[in-house]
Amino acid sequence: MGRGLRWLVVATVAWGMLLAGLTWWSVRHDPPTVKEQRTLSQAVPVVERAMGQLVAALDDDAWKLTESRVDRGCRLTPLSAGAVLTRGLEVPVAAGGERALLDRVAQRLPAGWRAGVATETGHPRLWADAGEFVVIDGRVVADGLVRFSAATGCRPADAEIAKLMPGYPVGPELTAALRALGQAPPSDAAQVSAAVCPAGGLARTVSVEAGRGPASLAALRPLGTVVLDRPGLYAYRSGPVVVLADTTGDRLGLTASTGCGD
Repeated sequence: MGRGLRWLVVATVAWGMLLAGLTWWSVRHDPPTVKEQRTLSQAVPVVERAMGQLVAALDDDAWKLTESRVDRGCRLTPLSAGAVLTRGLEVPVAAGGERALLDRVAQRLPAGWRAGVATETGHPRLWADAGEFVVIDGRVVADGLVRFSAATGCRPADAEIAKLMPGYPVGPELTAALRALGQAPPSDAAQVSAAVCPAGGLARTVSVEAGRGPASLAALRPLGTVVLDRPGLYAYRSGPVVVLADTTGDRLGLTASTGCGD
């Protein structure tokens, strides 16, 4: 083989390795853009079903669905901008139990999602493909706290997603928790986040914020079966509902979550 031909082979191999490396980096770090230009509102049902699958994959863990987030300004083309819709699900666990939770959820997600857990920068992380360009991510965001998300990728923003998220009245479980902690139920409607369960029906989380949190959450103990007991966090099950009290911030946060098996 001549010297010129050898250099050509070496250059071709190097170029191929560079493209492979750039592709891997892009998949891990670049936000996806939906080539078929499916709109944000068209992606909402896929995201809702994906969140329902995540809820169904949990056991008796304490969990809460979080508010939808719409990030605008991603580029569909050099001349047009789009938006990304992200739904979240937070699961507090005992410190050290994060990897076990991620592994358990990955095993229970649909086989077609190709879910897996790998270690990145020293922490476990879950990846899955829910179809229709919706990506599932699960990661440790703090000791004892795992956050799952479903994101649409960059799409044309054809609707205000906030209009799909109406208020919801405070239910009896949250009312009982507020009263036990010496807090009055808020006068305005609570925030609701919902997801479509695999077998139909809805999983939902109803959230309220009250005043400054009490020094102790021990007053909640008579209200149900303990699910989680950590400093500043207490969760219990009352029938089909898991109530989570959070005083780790400046204000008392309460959520009541009803899962897919209830």
